[in-house]
Amino acid sequence: MSEAPAAPLTASADHARPQNIDLLLRPPRPRVGWRLVPARVAALCAVELQKLRHDRTELYTRAVQPALWLLIFGQTFTRIKAIPTDGIPYIDYLAPGIIAQSAMFIAIFYGIQIIWERDAGVLNKLLVTPTPRSALITGKAFAAGLKSVIQAVVVVVIAALLGVALTWNPLKLLGVAAIVVLGSAFFSCLSMTIAGIVLSRDRLMGFGQAITMPLFFGSNALYPVDIMPGWLQAVSKVNPLSYEVDALRGLLLGTPAHLALDFGVLIVAAALGVAAASSLLGRLAR
Repeated sequence: MSEAPAAPLTASADHARPQNIDLLLRPPRPRVGWRLVPARVAALCAVELQKLRHDRTELYTRAVQPALWLLIFGQTFTRIKAIPTDGIPYIDYLAPGIIAQSAMFIAIFYGIQIIWERDAGVLNKLLVTPTPRSALITGKAFAAGLKSVIQAVVVVVIAALLGVALTWNPLKLLGVAAIVVLGSAFFSCLSMTIAGIVLSRDRLMGFGQAITMPLFFGSNALYPVDIMPGWLQAVSKVNPLSYEVDALRGLLLGTPAHLALDFGVLIVAAALGVAAASSLLGRLAR
């Protein structure tokens, strides 16, 4: 009589477990050291940009002012030829300055948002996480920079429709984006630094309005530095907006510029801005 067939060996439950199930049983290793800060900066920057998906009104309303500057101020002064621009049509000369101005106007009131987050209790929740304060400030600063890049695209399109002779070299346009991000990062950090000092939205609005026009008119955005009075030339030399405009003109119009100096000044200014805003973040959250 034949023997009954042997029962198959039972497989171990451990061997049958899918390999991906380990992620459910054991959490992934947290990023440590130098990998932590870039990851947190990118995450916070993405959170800030997500707000644009829910409300794009800011982008539309912010486009009105630079359009009016180019349409009215630019075309009028091009006709009267009151400002020497070395043979460049004034509206061409003005366009990079308006790009820098619109980016600054977005960034300079960024401190209002961080005060609102404090009042809503969001800032305190962020500060109790392992996220370094510098990463939190840097994420917000670069979010402001990316918003400004979107604004810069709008201004470039308007300028192109008005016949401004801008470059379309992809590498130079990438340089323009980098300059706009660095400039906006500095001015947003300046705003958050002031927020850490004044601690109030109303006071910050007052300070923002008080320094915006001097920064704009004390730069080379509207006219060359050579025709300024001596004291204003000194102000222009320490104004980061002047270096931003100089780089934008060199990249977009091909005019003589000091790109290495411009990038260096903006990088240092942005780094100092991050350090200053980070040091005052705890005071803002009290």
